[in-house]
Amino acid sequence: MRLLDLIPAPWRLGVVVALLALLAGGAATIAWHIQDWRYGLQLEHQARLQADTLNQLSLAAAAQQRAEQDQRLALEQRLQSSDQTHSKELNDVQQDQARLRDRLATADLRLSVLLDGNDPASGCNVPATAAASGVVHAATRARLDPAHAQRIIAITDDGDRALIALKACQAYAGAVSH
Repeated sequence: MRLLDLIPAPWRLGVVVALLALLAGGAATIAWHIQDWRYGLQLEHQARLQADTLNQLSLAAAAQQRAEQDQRLALEQRLQSSDQTHSKELNDVQQDQARLRDRLATADLRLSVLLDGNDPASGCNVPATAAASGVVHAATRARLDPAHAQRIIAITDDGDRALIALKACQAYAGAVSH
């Protein structure tokens, strides 16, 4: 005996239609769940790709930051070395100038100037000083007053310091601009 034989004839068509509708609804529900599962897989795949991309970006940013820190550290070391070099040079010049001022103060050293003996406007006939180590032989020279010599040394000291400071500034600007 079949299941349809148990259902009265007028209702058979309705029951078959209802069963078919039930089966079609179940198939649609199954299809919807399959589609939902596939969509979930796509979302999971996209989330994984996005996480990988973000990880790569953060690694690249960290590498770039390390490279910039290394460059900055190298620049700071070069500037510190340059500063030490210029400080030593300035200190050496200051010591040389101090020794020169001391020699001038103790009369161990005298500054003189070369006079133009052919200049009639000078009106002064100063005899040439004999110096065994002089560069100019038999030239008319005049010894400078020690106070004036000290001022000249101070001016050259300022000039030397200015040149060293300028050199340090140029080295700094060159290091920073590269």
